[in-house]
Amino acid sequence: MEFRQLNCQLLFPSYLAPCGRARMWAQKTIQVTAPKRGCHLITKAVVKGCPEIASIRVGLANVFLQHTSASLSINENADPTVRTDMENALNHIVPEDWHEGPEAFFEHTLEGPDDMTGHVKSSLMGVSLNIPITNGRLNLGTWQGIYLNEHRNAGGWGGGHRRHIVITVQGQPMESHSPAQGGGEKKKPKK
Repeated sequence: MEFRQLNCQLLFPSYLAPCGRARMWAQKTIQVTAPKRGCHLITKAVVKGCPEIASIRVGLANVFLQHTSASLSINENADPTVRTDMENALNHIVPEDWHEGPEAFFEHTLEGPDDMTGHVKSSLMGVSLNIPITNGRLNLGTWQGIYLNEHRNAGGWGGGHRRHIVITVQGQPMESHSPAQGGGEKKKPKK
């Protein structure tokens, strides 16, 4: 799995929320290259691509895939056979033979038999995830990881499996304290 950071926008802190707490927003675009068709674990690439996650006490990360024949999902991160089984299940749900033979019904066929099926799988699985951030970490379950599900054999017109992912994070920075935590209000000096 190849990873490159493409661009960054950072506003820190961007504004004061109505409750008086500082908020942080950051947005990064990373490029992930899937080595082949299938389900690929990309949690580490997402965390590496957006180091601002580590500076958020409580917040959200939106992970958005800018493609129509791949998808994102959260599933088991421990046993690699789960990724193989997921790919096999998706191929059973949306088989490539829908593209060929007397029963074929797809009209969008110029890019090959895996293209329209890739679009259908992408729509079924989705291209966006919202993940809570807690104390500088993605708050995933013990066995959860982020999957890039590559649905194309050849990655479309580009000839590869380069996929762009926009990561947007927002939340309360680590150094921000609320009055209830004893750090948000300054005491008036005594006269």
